[in-house]
Amino acid sequence: MKAYFLRVVAGVGLATVLSWPALAGTTTYAIDPKHSAAQFGVTHLMISTVRGEFHGVNGTVHLDDGDITKSSVDVTIDATTIDTREPDRDKHLKSPDFFDVAKYPTMTFKSTKVENAGNGKLKVTGDLTIRGVTKQAVLEITVPKSPIKDPWGLQRTAVSGATKINRQDFGVAWNKNLDSGGVVVGDQVDITLDVEMVVPPASK
Repeated sequence: MKAYFLRVVAGVGLATVLSWPALAGTTTYAIDPKHSAAQFGVTHLMISTVRGEFHGVNGTVHLDDGDITKSSVDVTIDATTIDTREPDRDKHLKSPDFFDVAKYPTMTFKSTKVENAGNGKLKVTGDLTIRGVTKQAVLEITVPKSPIKDPWGLQRTAVSGATKINRQDFGVAWNKNLDSGGVVVGDQVDITLDVEMVVPPASK
């Protein structure tokens, strides 16, 4: 009887172990643009920071349920949605002096590598394209929050992240010198991301 019991336990244990890979998979999320934004800050006149954001954040995130480092990100940002709360400045930023949105209406980020960074953070390396120029960028983002169901039964999660870029690297080069020294607009741009994602109904 004891031997039979041990065989049963061993069989159940083996079946459980063999079933683990089947439990792993990839969950595909769509970025919810109504609850996501890409914010930025840049130095103005060498003394202050002007902040703004892009409202049109869309894309797809493939989260590997078994190994987060096998996940991938593909994001498109609508450059025409830039908003600094000043219409004249926004018009200038949309012009060829800066983002030239008539020619380059979108910016994109496509991940090439995801690494664990410790302390609940991930290091996401990818190709960032602005004004048709593609450069490598590295984002530090939070590990996706535990999925929840919204009031409509859809699965959601969210992340926050940040990176820094030099706008000159992407041809966003307009500037003017100040009589006192320095320039009107700083080159370093601090970017922060707040992204909410949802599993589309057809993908559930």
